[in-house]
Amino acid sequence: MVYLLPLSAWSLLLVLCCSAKAIYSLWWKPKSLERQLRRQGIKGNPYRLIYGDLEDDKKARAMALSKPIDLTHRIVHRADPFTHQLLQKYGKRSMFWSGTTPSVTIYDSEMMTEVLMDRTHQFQKPTLNPLVKLLGMGVSMLEGEEWANRRKIINPAFRMEKLKSMVPAFQKSCIDMVERWQNMIGEQGSCEVDVWDELQNLTGDVISRTAFGSNYKEGKKIFELQKEQTLLALEAAGNPYIPGYRFVPTSSNKRRMLIDNEIRSLLKDMINKKTEAISKGETTGDDLLGLLVQYSNDKVRGDRSITIDDVIEECKLFYFAGQETTSVLLTWTLILLSIHPEWQQRAREEVLSVCGKELPDFESISHLKLVTMILYEVLRLYPPVTALDRQTVKTAKIGDLSLPAGVEVLLPIIFIHHDREIWGEDAEEFKPERFSEGVANASKVSNAFFPFGWGPRICLGQNFAMIEAKIALARILQQFCVELSPSYAHAPHTVITLQPQFGAQLILHQL
Repeated sequence: MVYLLPLSAWSLLLVLCCSAKAIYSLWWKPKSLERQLRRQGIKGNPYRLIYGDLEDDKKARAMALSKPIDLTHRIVHRADPFTHQLLQKYGKRSMFWSGTTPSVTIYDSEMMTEVLMDRTHQFQKPTLNPLVKLLGMGVSMLEGEEWANRRKIINPAFRMEKLKSMVPAFQKSCIDMVERWQNMIGEQGSCEVDVWDELQNLTGDVISRTAFGSNYKEGKKIFELQKEQTLLALEAAGNPYIPGYRFVPTSSNKRRMLIDNEIRSLLKDMINKKTEAISKGETTGDDLLGLLVQYSNDKVRGDRSITIDDVIEECKLFYFAGQETTSVLLTWTLILLSIHPEWQQRAREEVLSVCGKELPDFESISHLKLVTMILYEVLRLYPPVTALDRQTVKTAKIGDLSLPAGVEVLLPIIFIHHDREIWGEDAEEFKPERFSEGVANASKVSNAFFPFGWGPRICLGQNFAMIEAKIALARILQQFCVELSPSYAHAPHTVITLQPQFGAQLILHQL
């Protein structure tokens, strides 16, 4: 005989189940993970319900961003103020709470390499807040076989022979920018320019031409929308996510969805145009968008096919990453060469010796040893991405630590890059000569230079970024001398990438 419980009893049972689940997720599990980590000597603030250390992180950032700093390269306290405070308080083996999730700082270059080289799938990219995912992470957030297949599809767009064929597009974008600067200078001989804005336009034009077969004007609306979505994503990342919250019609949520719909609509138009052009034989379709579009036809590609939504996500990622990484590298390079004019002059002499007044090309930039050293030193002091993170999906052994499943690990790139034990007492000084014998011999320990990550997930676009940066920097040095404007305020801050908070106002002098 089956006995039916009254409705009130079922309701009570449901409430008890939900309460038990909430207690487990919000208290029992975090406290259990905390005990396991503390037993291994990992220190940090005690767990606080739901928010963890998120509010302290916000306060630290607000304080750091309240005013600029002196013209110094001692910037870690401003680039990542909360991590800096934790390391000062608890040492290199510390943890913080990203809501209900503990995050262990891996402040050791060998252990960082171990995490990034992981082929046993102990570590994966953390699960993102759904509101953050709207920014578009594409291949960067995939795992396992899906990641491997997507990487194989994209790889051909960044092979060296393909990059070599992109050089004319790099040159054209640089020519346009230089001509615009010359027109701004006019007969005066010099003028003030915010090169942060200018270099974003340059790198946006380059990624549009090379990856999507268009130009910056066509992609400008997408860039602007992606920039706004970035700020909204950071706002979402700074708060605990409540399941289902993305469907609550707040003003921020409505704006996030509107931006996402607009970007998708613009990208679908680009995809349709590319598909039509390929079918008519008007293009070979060997740029990034062409490769993605061709693999979106499952009848042709079988198991390695991708959906149109996948193509859109990859486009969003490359519109963001393709512009941001190189623009911040070039911006900080021009700022540092303005602060250190002796290195600017040495770099210019090398460029004129190798290239004369001719456009830098693929062959000539391979001989720019000093320029390469300067770019590496800028990447060390001002890495575009200041930290990477991973999450354990099972008990993970790293060094002498045993991290349980569900723990995030923070890989603090900028702190490793500024560490005196690794780089010497002059670690926070601009000294490109430390790279004179290559990256491997620049530091006291191996594998201490992580500007593009490391291991199987190393940034696909690193060679693209370096070629673009060398061509652009060489062309600028051929035509202009740069110095800091009195209106420049030194204020590095992290908005996914390390950016100048108040812009990069320089005085351009026509040579």
